[in-house]
Amino acid sequence: MRISPYDSSARRHTSFSSVWVYPVIDDNIEIEVNESDLKIDTYRASGAGGQHVNTTDSAVRITHVPSGIIVASQNDRSQHKNRATAMNMLKARLYEAELRRREEAASGEYQAKTEIGWGHQIRSYVLQPYQLVKDLRTGVTSTSPDDVLDGALDPFMAAALSQKVTGEKVDVEDVD
Repeated sequence: MRISPYDSSARRHTSFSSVWVYPVIDDNIEIEVNESDLKIDTYRASGAGGQHVNTTDSAVRITHVPSGIIVASQNDRSQHKNRATAMNMLKARLYEAELRRREEAASGEYQAKTEIGWGHQIRSYVLQPYQLVKDLRTGVTSTSPDDVLDGALDPFMAAALSQKVTGEKVDVEDVD
């Protein structure tokens, strides 16, 4: 709660916010493909005629067995070039599948987030007429909201983790 600088009557106002906090991680996705996970087929390329068509097995089809992804290349005359092209295509498809999986996981977490409003808050910050921060899950309080807003959250996190370990629930009333 705070006194709004825009309210000529200097009344207290309540604001709600919702925040997700994630650690900073290296988001490089390394795609390693085990040869044992692959089924590689060679066959004769189809398409417009020419002296080379239907004389060698230059086309390559690669099946990634764990994911079921199938890629094929028959653009080059060389089986080695077609295999390299197909492997690049497979890695790109596996990369895309991993990105999609991560996005679905993040979306699931976002959907689990509760409504922003009364009865759903986990911490109350009173900035006027006195200063107090109160965690509504654990009952931990601080009389220095500036420090808490600047990141001094260790007592709150320690209490929440302790509560998860012990399973103890605390009845706490919100600050009026």
